[in-house]
Amino acid sequence: MIDPTPSLLVERCGPLVTVQDVGRFGYQRFGVTPAGPMDPWAWRLAVRLVGAAGNDAGLELGPGGLVLRVEAERARLAFGGAERALAVDGRPFPWWSVLGLVRSQRVEIGPALRGVWSYVAIAGGLGLSPVMGSLATHTLTRLGGLEGRALRAGDRLPLTDSEIGAGLPDLTLAAPPPEPEGPIRVVLGPQEAWFGKAGIATLLEGTWRVSPRSDRMGYRLEGPRIEHARSPNIVSDGIVMGAIQVPGSGQPIVLMADRQSTGGYPKIATVIGADIGRLAQVGVGGAIRFRAVTFEEALQARAEARARLEAALAGLEPVACSGRLDAGFLLSVNLVSGVTAGEP
Repeated sequence: MIDPTPSLLVERCGPLVTVQDVGRFGYQRFGVTPAGPMDPWAWRLAVRLVGAAGNDAGLELGPGGLVLRVEAERARLAFGGAERALAVDGRPFPWWSVLGLVRSQRVEIGPALRGVWSYVAIAGGLGLSPVMGSLATHTLTRLGGLEGRALRAGDRLPLTDSEIGAGLPDLTLAAPPPEPEGPIRVVLGPQEAWFGKAGIATLLEGTWRVSPRSDRMGYRLEGPRIEHARSPNIVSDGIVMGAIQVPGSGQPIVLMADRQSTGGYPKIATVIGADIGRLAQVGVGGAIRFRAVTFEEALQARAEARARLEAALAGLEPVACSGRLDAGFLLSVNLVSGVTAGEP
């Protein structure tokens, strides 16, 4: 029997594909992590492509691919984050696009070509039950998303409004927002006094590589040993995304979306919000360097990141033809504005 609920069927799925929204906030004091996207800026841009306010649930993809089949009259999806090959019924489309789809169409998303984390934003969101006000999946505690776990083949994701965006054209970004170049920027502290000048110099002058033991909870970095000037233990306090803990091993850990709510290792610095997505997109073995900035510089960087996002959205254009002409494509780009009988 066919399920009449409008949905997306997961036909094939790589590891680490989860339902995410902006995150689960207000519960960290109770030990509940926010979860949410690893690259908040890419996520924000993807959901804006489908007209969402930023809190509608969609999908986060790890390095592997994903194949979806539309089991609804219509669906409108946007694709962003780490670049991948994208095709609908075998027809290729550019990444960073927003596409209108109809029943039985098959969306094929390949492995990440550059970066790690990608996003599928869904107009209208998903018809799943929120946990503590959010659909963000935290697999370690099995909260949120679909049964609190990563997706697998055969899963059905119910759509809340399959009519949203009906009649809108397929669009793509003329250019995704450019990423700042250079080292990942950090604000020192809150426990930089636990390291002294030598430890801070090691952090800022060293080259670090992302360990294979990294995950959504934290990116473990391999490089020179950071020496503690005091004990490598502190009274546990709150953890924010981007906090850089240094345990007794002297090898730093950058806490990410699925971080614990509190931690007992001193935090030498914190990655600024404008750069957390840049760091998240560095794959295993990738090199990272850090540069210290002031709080005021961090605020300026955030304003610049917002401006890049808005500039990217202002550059939306119709999807260019890729390989063949068909009626759906021609109608989507609205080549004529009207028809006349030939009178002047």
